[in-house]
This record gives sequence, structure tokens and C-alpha cells, in this order.
Amino acid sequence: MLLAIPFGLAIGIAVGMLGGGGSVLAVPVLVYVLGQSVSEATTASLVVVTAGAVAGGLGHARAGRVCWRHAGSFTMAAVPGLVAGTLAADSVSGTALLGAFALIMLAAAAATWRKADGEEPADGRWEGGGACPPLRLPRDLVAGVMVGFLTGFFGVGGGFLIVPTLAIALAFTMRTAVGTSLAVITATSLIGLAVHLLAGRSLEVGVTTAMTGACVVGALAGAGLATHVPQRTLGRAFALLVCCVAAYLLVSAAFLGGPPAS
Repeated sequence: MLLAIPFGLAIGIAVGMLGGGGSVLAVPVLVYVLGQSVSEATTASLVVVTAGAVAGGLGHARAGRVCWRHAGSFTMAAVPGLVAGTLAADSVSGTALLGAFALIMLAAAAATWRKADGEEPADGRWEGGGACPPLRLPRDLVAGVMVGFLTGFFGVGGGFLIVPTLAIALAFTMRTAVGTSLAVITATSLIGLAVHLLAGRSLEVGVTTAMTGACVVGALAGAGLATHVPQRTLGRAFALLVCCVAAYLLVSAAFLGGPPAS
């Protein structure tokens, strides 16, 4: 149980600072390091990620870095896409899913790195003077459906897909992309957790509690750090983290028999 604490802190910092990385990091740690079953790990990771997203998201919300209208429309569109993607994934092998997802993550990392090199506003906010870009509902809904489908199809990586989509397709700054991503992750993780619990999934209370508490502390620290880190650095750090997880997924497919299945 004590081993869960440093991993929880690291996951929380990633979630609070970069707006993603929770489930993709938590599930492998719970399975390969802490010895949980896949069923326990996927359910526990939803608890950990939800708590971390709430803690990190509060800091970003107080700083005005959450675009609530975008988050609401994105989440509404993502839910049916997630269901459709989950159903579609049943017809594809786990190894094929893993390889395809790793390639998508690498493409997202490259695009995010290029975005981070672009010119940013001096105050870190949207150029029009507000915290958010204008709401273009059709674009938000299409992006939400696509991200929801990919998240359901691959079973991991909501934040890794949401942040690049907001930053690139919807023209968010990195800070508002991170903050808004946490709002979306909170909603979708709560929905996923409810589904798992209603399906009778179990979790190990001690390990889950320890990792969740540490994740909350880490997420609060990460959200605070994000305020003082240049957007270019945030973007590059996100891209590097995505590359590392993609490399892990490829190694898992090649040598570990595939990913932990949700």
C-alpha cells in the first residue's frame, strides 16, 4: 500500500500540470507494480483519475483556465462516441488496438510539440481578451464524438486525446486546454466509474485510497506549477510524456502480451 503513494503523487502531478496521463499511467502501475487484477485496476484507476481531475481542475478553474461551454458540449458529444467506440473495439484484437493507439499518440505528440513552438499571448490567455476561444458548436461536437469514439475504442488515453484536440483543432492555448481537459475528464470518469460499480466491479480499498489521496496532493501541486510554467514548456512536456507512454504500449504489445484490458 505504501508503494502506491509515490506513484499516486507522480500521476497527480501529471494530471494537474498536463491535463492528462491519469488512466494510462494508473492502470499499468496498478497491474504490473501493485499486482492488482485488470478488473480491479481499471475500476481503481477511475477513482484515482476522477479525484485527481477534480483537485487539479479546481485550481485551473479558479485561475480562469476552464472553458465551461466547450467542456459541456465536448462531454455531451463524447459520451455516445465512447459507447460506440467501446462496442466497435470488440471486433479488433488487443495487439492491433495497442499498435494503432501508440501511433495515434505519437502523431498527437508531434502535433502538440509543433503547437507549443507557436507564438503565445503574453498573458497566457486567449488573444481575444477572454480565457476561451469562441464557441463553434459544430466543431466542438464533431471533436467530442471523435475523441469519445477513440477513447472507447482504445480503452485508455482520454486526456492524451482531449488536450491535443483542444489545443490544435479548437485553437485553445495550452493552459486552457489543460484546464478544460480536466473538466471533461472529471465528467467522463464519473460516468465510467458509475458503469463499473453498477456492473459489480470490485476494487482494493486500501491501495485505492492511498493512491487517490496521493494523486489529489499531486494534482493540486501540478495545477499550481502549471501557472508558473511557460506554455511552450507545458506543450513539450505533454508531448514527451505521450511519447513515453506510447513507447510503453509498443513494448507491452511486443513483449508483455498486450495492454491491461478494460
